[in-house]
Amino acid sequence: MIASAGCSPEPQSDRAQTDQKKVLTTFTILADMAQNVAGDALTVESITRIGAEIHGYEPVPSDIAKAQNADLILYNGLDLERWFDQFLGNLDGVPSVVLTEGLTPIPIAEGPYENKPNPHAWMSPQNALIYVENIRRAFVELDPANADTYNANAAAYSQQLEAIDAALQTELEAVPEAQRYLVSCEGAFSYLARDYGLKEIYIWPINAEQQSTPKQLKAVIDQVQANDVPAVFCESTVSDESQKEIAKATGATFAGNLYVDSLSTASGPVPTFLDLLEYDADAITNGLTKNTPQ
Repeated sequence: MIASAGCSPEPQSDRAQTDQKKVLTTFTILADMAQNVAGDALTVESITRIGAEIHGYEPVPSDIAKAQNADLILYNGLDLERWFDQFLGNLDGVPSVVLTEGLTPIPIAEGPYENKPNPHAWMSPQNALIYVENIRRAFVELDPANADTYNANAAAYSQQLEAIDAALQTELEAVPEAQRYLVSCEGAFSYLARDYGLKEIYIWPINAEQQSTPKQLKAVIDQVQANDVPAVFCESTVSDESQKEIAKATGATFAGNLYVDSLSTASGPVPTFLDLLEYDADAITNGLTKNTPQ
């Protein structure tokens, strides 16, 4: 059910020149999912830009102006967008829908966010199917005249997600059991690790406001050495300097950045969410099956 921020009449905007409704999402991955369901029937845009760090994003006045002219805002929830409640409170009568409704979150195991939900639920293709269903329902409620389009597009996109789930399962099974450790800067891969039988090691559970501490680095270095992990990774939206230090200290390979919170540009490696899943699986498999030290 669409929840509305306030109850005032919809503001006037340039949308009066067209019958097409406008949907905003909080970040680029949700925009891509939503666009796949919308097809040509809706205009879909992301509030945050490509490469933005989503957790502590600071909206600017133009974001609020753009959102005030939207017909619907889609957001992740699970405390991912810590800025969103205040952002929504600045709007007048713009409906919003949380896309993680109906899924079972993985709790964070340690640190200041202990027992809070890990928000990166879209990194499981099975969870992504729930996102798609929530998008479909929201669009049918928003624009019932185009319900058949949304239903058909959601079904087709869900089939693609199921296919890539099977492909990722096959690919990641190639990683030897003893090397199935996914070492990252942020604990953003809990859902992917759960689905495909990987063990997680990370510097911090959620992107922190501060730099990594010596204690955090030592804990990861000790685990990488103890388990003879061949490669470590970071994420595209945060600095990878700490992870490179860990690689140097352990002899592991720094195998590059994975994508989690943002897509790339159209000319980059992950212009779509399906590309992101495939790219990350390839990078993880390649990194963990090669033992060449850095």
